[in-house]
Amino acid sequence: MFSSLSEKLQDVFKKLRGKGKLTEKDIKEAMKEVKLALLEADVNYKVVKDFINNVTQKAIGKEVLESLTPAQQVIKIVYDEMVSLLGGNDTKLTFSPSGFSIYMMVGLQGSGKTTTAGKLAALLKKQGKKPLLIACDIYRPAAIKQLEVVAEKVGVSCYADYDKKDAVKIAVEGVNFAKSNRFDVAIVDTAGRLHINEELMNELVAIKSAIKPTEILLVLDSMTGQDAVNVAEAFNNQLGIDGIIMTKLDGDTRGGAAISVKAITGKPIKFAGMGEKMEDLEVFYPDRMASRILGMGDILTLIEKAQEAIDQKKAEELEKKLRTMEFTLEDFLEQLKQIKKMGPLSQIISMIPGVKIKGDVDIDAGEKELKKIEAIINSMTKEERRDPSIINSSRKRRIAMGSGTQVQDVNRLLKQFEDMKKMMKQLSNPHIAKKGKFRFPFM
Repeated sequence: MFSSLSEKLQDVFKKLRGKGKLTEKDIKEAMKEVKLALLEADVNYKVVKDFINNVTQKAIGKEVLESLTPAQQVIKIVYDEMVSLLGGNDTKLTFSPSGFSIYMMVGLQGSGKTTTAGKLAALLKKQGKKPLLIACDIYRPAAIKQLEVVAEKVGVSCYADYDKKDAVKIAVEGVNFAKSNRFDVAIVDTAGRLHINEELMNELVAIKSAIKPTEILLVLDSMTGQDAVNVAEAFNNQLGIDGIIMTKLDGDTRGGAAISVKAITGKPIKFAGMGEKMEDLEVFYPDRMASRILGMGDILTLIEKAQEAIDQKKAEELEKKLRTMEFTLEDFLEQLKQIKKMGPLSQIISMIPGVKIKGDVDIDAGEKELKKIEAIINSMTKEERRDPSIINSSRKRRIAMGSGTQVQDVNRLLKQFEDMKKMMKQLSNPHIAKKGKFRFPFM
């Protein structure tokens, strides 16, 4: 996500930091590079032009050029402008004061609307809400069944009527059902089309008029780039949307649509789809996203993901085992599972401040290595996991065969595990810890 843009912007900032004092010419040259990076990331031309003008105007001021840290001041200005561009602070979902909220999901066919409706239901359920999904896509084959499957997957109810061929009536009846059965959220999944047309808009306007939604949420496929921005503008002009959900943002290395859409439509991105799993829907925070784009990491989201994924009791047990040198391959496997719950490795790395992922770094290889380690440990017996010293040559061959790996892979894992145990032993030595004699190999 934003990887190519982030890399280019970080290179620009590195050059600025290396100059010490800055001149007006330095800033204008840097802004030319930023402009090119944004255009290559498929950001709307008008949006880029306004962004560069705003940053340049603020950056060539006397207080910046004559400050002790001019480069840092310029980067701060870029960050603030990027936050504003992505939506500022106005990105939260609005809940009705009555206690019953209706969210109408709209978008083109193929944008991931039905799946996103399920993801939103899962997220709201986690927040203590009782959501009902309402199937109003009466045109696409198996659309109603798909929503029912999605609802079952996330453990929420779904209102569907296979007999009616009137989407407006189904929406009204579904909302009434939700009210009378004490649901506090209704999520209405409407029909999409392959392109925007009058028939689609007329039906959506009729549904909007009949159910009076708390918010209309437009689901956009970020991978379609500038086309997504055009779609957002058309939906907003004809229907009046309240917010946007960007899907497939994890696979969009450029990110131009996400950066452009608020400036073009005036409507904020409220959520971002960050993967295929039903829990892979994140609240969109402009400040955190700007921080990621500019290579500053995203510690707050990283902490939140860790708190959700890591079992506190298990973490305390692990700490005790590490201190008493009772850490086994079973514990190591448990830690791998906890890390995987936090999301793809590339996402986790992008949230760590100061870590720059270059284009030639194969993150997928790291993911594959984690899967390989998990397969190897799963192929061991309980006794082998608890005491790896009993793993002889014949056991290694069996483990390799069972995990679809090579004996060398098993040997490498066992060596890494032994090295880690030695490191932990050194760390647990108070004399070494106090004198600071131990250093991690990568520091």
